[in-house]
Amino acid sequence: MKEVTTDNIYAYALSKTLTKVSSPATVGLYSSCQDRLYVILDQIGVYTNRESLRIEEKSEKGQKPRAVKHSVKDFLVLIVRLLFYTPVWTTENQNHHNVRFLYVNFSAWHFAGSDMLWAGIAIRLFSAMQMNFGKLQLALYRVTQYDEEDELKEKEVKDSINNWAYKIILGYPLWFVFVGIIVVPVVLLVVFFVLGFPEIQSPEGQGTEHTEVELLEGAVFICLGIPAATGLRFVFQMVNSLAFSQAHNIKKGMDNERISKRLGFMNEVRKEMWFLTQFIKFMEVFERRRIRIVLKITHLDRCSPKKIVAVLGAINILLSDEESPVLSILAANPNVLLEKVKFAENSICKEDRAHGLLNRIVTLAFTVPTMSENLKRKLFHSLNNTPGFSEDCPLRWNRHRRKTSVIEPIVVAIGESTESFSDTLEMKEDELEKMVQTILSNGEKKLNKYMLDDAISMKRTISSVWVTVIIMKLLKKEFPDPEHTAAWVVLANQWPCRFSWILQCVEDEKQRAAIDQQNMSSDDSKTLWEVFSESREELYVMRTHIEDLLEQDGDPEVFEALLKDDEFEFTLKNLEIFQVGMVNLDQSVRRELALIRGTCRLENSGWMRNIAPLPVTSLIKMTTDDICEEMERMKLDSTYRETVKKHKLNGSALVFGDTEDLKALLGMTFGEWATFKQHFLSFVSPLRPPDENMLPLPAKIHLSKLLRCVVKK
Repeated sequence: MKEVTTDNIYAYALSKTLTKVSSPATVGLYSSCQDRLYVILDQIGVYTNRESLRIEEKSEKGQKPRAVKHSVKDFLVLIVRLLFYTPVWTTENQNHHNVRFLYVNFSAWHFAGSDMLWAGIAIRLFSAMQMNFGKLQLALYRVTQYDEEDELKEKEVKDSINNWAYKIILGYPLWFVFVGIIVVPVVLLVVFFVLGFPEIQSPEGQGTEHTEVELLEGAVFICLGIPAATGLRFVFQMVNSLAFSQAHNIKKGMDNERISKRLGFMNEVRKEMWFLTQFIKFMEVFERRRIRIVLKITHLDRCSPKKIVAVLGAINILLSDEESPVLSILAANPNVLLEKVKFAENSICKEDRAHGLLNRIVTLAFTVPTMSENLKRKLFHSLNNTPGFSEDCPLRWNRHRRKTSVIEPIVVAIGESTESFSDTLEMKEDELEKMVQTILSNGEKKLNKYMLDDAISMKRTISSVWVTVIIMKLLKKEFPDPEHTAAWVVLANQWPCRFSWILQCVEDEKQRAAIDQQNMSSDDSKTLWEVFSESREELYVMRTHIEDLLEQDGDPEVFEALLKDDEFEFTLKNLEIFQVGMVNLDQSVRRELALIRGTCRLENSGWMRNIAPLPVTSLIKMTTDDICEEMERMKLDSTYRETVKKHKLNGSALVFGDTEDLKALLGMTFGEWATFKQHFLSFVSPLRPPDENMLPLPAKIHLSKLLRCVVKK
């Protein structure tokens, strides 16, 4: 059997989570490798369809949904339902277990030439609905069922076993009136022909005034006049709806500059989206299943900052209706996306800035972890041995998708052939459902005081727990107490900056031990609170450089209280376990922290070691004895070391102390002071402006970015 890779597991976990979350929802699928995102998106489509079929196979006989492709009988039944019935919203048909997914691909780059990129989303949705359900059905629903005033009415859910109700006209069912309109004229005509037409005498008694033909014409006109006018009106509306679709009307409005700039144009598009939502609700009752539209948004990070913000705003406004059936998947490179949004206009408050804007829109953040060493090796081998496309490549099943020389090796490396290992990924549904519900119910009791009080945060926590549990279950990684999963998810969701800081500190410690060739046997029982306590002074020093990252975090005191809570066992051992399924944490935060902290700085060696500036991350942790040892190695006079010991000068004192006071205290010669200052005091600190001439090129580039952000703010 083919080996199941982690990317297959990530795609499977996300697809299974999509069947559990309520709509509307927005998934942020983040990865720096675009081609890897394409492959995972395709896998999600395969797995969600398989999951839908599995759910339907387990349905009871009376709850079996209709076939996706309607037969002639189903088509005729649908027409009758549209013409003569209205759906009844019941508890049963509003909570169908079966689900069907419709996929809509929206490439923002294709609509980048328009000033209203958000309108392209609506156009793509309407076009996809016409392809899936048919123009006739949509037009017939608009004419016979749709009423704009229903949006203002409160939706009433009844406890009824009937899913349909007759349309009533003049106290009678519409079908009865319709049959009457057809039958009554026929009966009258038969009676007139059998019994003969009555003779109508003129008032002067001059004989028969009207002929039988004229009487027949009059009777037909009386019987069919009003119905004929109603029928002509119906035909006209149908022709108009078929000829001028919603997508056509939006394009016409966009082309007309006077209309597109009108205040109510976006409201008109929003109404069309509501019409689409109501049609989906109608089809859900008819097909006896939930219908979810999966909108795959790609290439957004290639657009300009202004248009990126416009699309995010469209997701937030057009697709956030409470009844919307849309599940949006925003597939992008988070680093590029965030950097562009930072330079967009109108970022006044923190909610409008890059991280705040995404957090307000994205319900579930899913960051695809970096490739494992095994996957990198397979990818490199595939790139080296795949000069062109072959018909025997595993991409054969997906011919209609764009194929490039980059995607093909990734598919080979990841293993996109889902059929060969489908059984491996299957899980016991009842066991999984029970585990997740237990984790959530216990988390509701124990984590209530730590959680935020907004619905988006709670939905994000629920979705993150689902996907994390599935990944850890498939990778056979579990906490000693699985109920603690929710606590780790809340920690990563509500305090991404501080939690990423802890992760970076742990990783740096391991890297430092490896560089120095130390046999550091890490203490697995060490708590995250201890790690945070040891490095919180560093975080304070860097606070002005990471202000936008710290704004994402919740209450700092609540964070510390949660870390110190012994009930959840936040230890390094459990951290290693959780990192396997930690897809809800934005890794771009951690990368930015790593850049600022200086993990990529080259190690000082040889003659440079005596004069190279110490990193502030190392200096701030140094004790008085450490400073004396460093001064002795630099061959500075022993009297200076005695002064350091006498005044208890440690790393924090050098970082936060005044340079002139320190110079007077030590009383060094000019040459000795220049060496001491260069080594101990030439760090980049928010409390001291850096000397750009002493910085390496990467630091200069990063410093210029920071200064531009400060000037802009």
